[in-house]
Amino acid sequence: MPDDPHALTVIYNDECPVCRFEVEGHRRAAPATRFVPVRGADLRALGLTEEQALRRLHAVRGGEVLSGLDANRAMWAERPALRWLARLTGLPAVRPVAALLYDRAAAPLLYRMHLARGRRTRAARG
Repeated sequence: MPDDPHALTVIYNDECPVCRFEVEGHRRAAPATRFVPVRGADLRALGLTEEQALRRLHAVRGGEVLSGLDANRAMWAERPALRWLARLTGLPAVRPVAALLYDRAAAPLLYRMHLARGRRTRAARG
């Protein structure tokens, strides 16, 4: 993890085109954020398995592991143009709905796409 204990480190699936696209946008707009591919992260130290890390976005700040919507909100808060989204999704009336959408729709869809890519890759290798 970075030397600055308050710096944000995002653990992401670098095999996911959607994830890579999002990370590249954040990398340009929030250069202080560190991005680590799932397979390059010390997952055991974070209390995560590889499958858990691939199923949803994770981030670490100050030793605290953030997951799902909380990890996204931390990432958005680092990006000036998206701070409003971090604040909006933190509102009491919005947060449960946003978390539900992430947990039940976005994260499972991206994970299923990841598994399908893996199957296609294995099939192509024969």
